[in-house]
Parts: sequence; structure tokens; C-alpha cells
Amino acid sequence: MSQTRIVLILLAFSLAACGPRELVPDAAIECERCDSWSEPHEPFRIHGNTWYVGTDGLSSILIETDDGLVLIDGGLPQSAALIDANIRALGFDPHAIKAILVSHVHYDHVGGVAALQRQSGANVYTSVAGREPLARGTLSEDDPQYQADPDEGRFPAVRSVVAVADGEMITVGSVGVTAVYTPGHTAGGMTWTWQSCALNTCYDIVYADSMSAVSSEEFRFSTSGAAEVLTRTAAVIGDLDCDILLSPHPFFFGMHDKLENRDKGNPFVNNVACRIYAENALGWLQRRLDSEEH
Repeated sequence: MSQTRIVLILLAFSLAACGPRELVPDAAIECERCDSWSEPHEPFRIHGNTWYVGTDGLSSILIETDDGLVLIDGGLPQSAALIDANIRALGFDPHAIKAILVSHVHYDHVGGVAALQRQSGANVYTSVAGREPLARGTLSEDDPQYQADPDEGRFPAVRSVVAVADGEMITVGSVGVTAVYTPGHTAGGMTWTWQSCALNTCYDIVYADSMSAVSSEEFRFSTSGAAEVLTRTAAVIGDLDCDILLSPHPFFFGMHDKLENRDKGNPFVNNVACRIYAENALGWLQRRLDSEEH
């Protein structure tokens, strides 16, 4: 037997002995709402191939395909283990995640992405503007919530981040998820859309990015141009084909109230939900602009 063949055999045995990569969470982030955001939540099917696997206060969405899984958002670092457990509870294997999609680069939505990526080996996809801060592990200076203190706004840096163009589709198996640029809450904000079918019924699902006008104390939506950007984004989201609305925080799409009505049909189906979401965001923005005048 040649020396090369012996080396290959030993390498194969070594890899087999290692087994599947285990989830190794990063250090938890502490914040005022982190404990309530991190409360566990039972996973559930939204429709067809689409499942909720996030925590009680931070959304994470799983899309099943015929060639692996797609995950949207990873919550806080301490959310990763809960997301992993929810995926397993549904009978799926977290190692089958092929793509992790990001809405916006804030610690409460990307904090768990690095650990979930290390476990699965998945590529991570975000916008061109979101790629650098995600790979660096700190907020971009043009982020409304950016603060000069280097200890603020940190999260585990992510490897193998792929920048996706506006309108580009990420395909895993026979499922395509389309990126829609929706900046404002952050410069690199992304909304993701796909179609989910079950029992001959297909729905257009929109995971709409946050549009809340929140920021550091120094930031002004009225003078930075961010108000105009958010207004344009609201028009984009309000005009999407949208049968089911989801978003990075479950209270934005009324998850808890809807789950109480599951015995009356699918409570998540509402073809004007995106329009209402956009109108509410504009109302929030106007209140913020009014406050900046005083």
C-alpha cells in the first residue's frame, strides 16, 4: 500500500472520529431586554416549508428545501442554542443548514449567526452595506444606533459573508429566496421574500426588515437623510406581494396574538399586512421627527 493511500485512509478515519460539528455558542451579550428576548418559544409551522424556530422575542425562520435548510437571522449569541434545539425538535438537522440570511446587522439578530455558521458550515448572506460590519463584528459608523465607544455594538464576527445584490435570489434546492434592499433602520437592511406551498395553496411570504426609527442620542433622522430613506423603504415593503408578514421581532407581526387563533385557520395569512406594517412605520417615524423639533 502506498504511503499516500495510507495517509488518506488515516485522514478519513480521523474525520469520521470527529463526527458532526457541535454547537459552540459565543459569550452571551447583556442588555436591558436581552433576558426577555431570550425566553424560549416552542417552534411551529407558519405554512408549508416555513417554520418559526426563534425565541420569544427574536425571530428566526427556517425554510425547508429538498437540498438542505435556509435559516433567517440568528438572534443573540445566547439564542443560538435555543435555535439549534428548536430545529432539532422539529426533526431537522442543524448541520443541514446551507444558507443563513441576515435582515440587519445588529447584535440582537446576528449575535448567534457565527456559532450557527461554525456548526453548519453555511454561507451567510447580507447586503453590500451589511457585509463589512458583519464580518468585522462592529456596527457601521453610518448606523443610526452607532456609538463611538468601542464596547458598544459589538457581536461575534462572521466568516464567509456573501454580499447579495438587490433583487438577487439565493437558491437552495428548488427553493429561491429573493433579497430586497430595505435600508433605513440600518444602511444595509434586507427584506427576504419567498413562496411557500402546501395542500395546493401557495402564499408569498415576506420577512420584512425592521423599520423602527430608533437611534443613539446624537443621531437625527431629520437631518441625516435617514427619514427619506425610511420613507422610500416603507413604500417598497408596502408594495410587495405579501400574503404572510414576518419580521425580526415577533411582536411586529403579532405572533403571540395570532398563535391564540390557530384553531380558526392560518392566522398569519393577511394580504394587507405588509401595507399596514409600512404605514405603522411611517407613523413611528413621524412621531420621531416631531420629537426632534423640540
